[in-house]
Amino acid sequence: MSAAQPTPPAEPSEPRRKDGIDARVVLAIVVVLAIVGGVILLTVGKGSSQSRARSAGVVKPSIFSGSEASPPAPAPPLALRNYKGEPVNIAKYRGKAVLVTFIYTHCPDVCPLITANLRVAQALLGPAASKAQIIAVSVDSRGDTPKTVASFLAAHEMTGRMQYLIGSTPELARVWKAWGVGSERDVQHPDLVEHTGLVYGISASGEVTTLYAGNLKPAEIAHDVPLLASR
Repeated sequence: MSAAQPTPPAEPSEPRRKDGIDARVVLAIVVVLAIVGGVILLTVGKGSSQSRARSAGVVKPSIFSGSEASPPAPAPPLALRNYKGEPVNIAKYRGKAVLVTFIYTHCPDVCPLITANLRVAQALLGPAASKAQIIAVSVDSRGDTPKTVASFLAAHEMTGRMQYLIGSTPELARVWKAWGVGSERDVQHPDLVEHTGLVYGISASGEVTTLYAGNLKPAEIAHDVPLLASR
């Protein structure tokens, strides 16, 4: 991988899905996630976490660029097959930072943006990119076929650099539920899917530790991956 600093893709100031929902609004909606019977409270920005700590007499700024889970909790199970038919289990990547996102190949805006930003983050990391594994889980069992996924990965220069998991609707629905992800087909535009557009940062010990909005900055991931890989 080249060590040259890439030019991040142009990012719209207010990225929106086809349904008009701002990615930042989506982040706010899922501030509280129910994961594996526990609750992860996500602190958006350093100010809120500092104010809570200050009330206890201690100020402890977050070391992460992304929104930090407080407290971290074990990542839900994630075992599916990728678009090549190979089994993939998140447990295999213990010891690495794992970035999990939920996307689909026909998405017109947020999903390509997430993928492009993750690609740039890998480039920014340079050799340290080997400390991270990106996993994308389909939110469109009908449209995400081996052929469409292969084309999507090639178009975004992510072939071999991201695990893209697909499956039947029941298989995927179990994962969506476990991860607190919403996915609903647009009745007026059947090719479009309304879904949670986030990236979950999993530590080397297998805990959900950080969360990133759909319009994340690649530098946030590049900063946090070594930290996640060390925890």
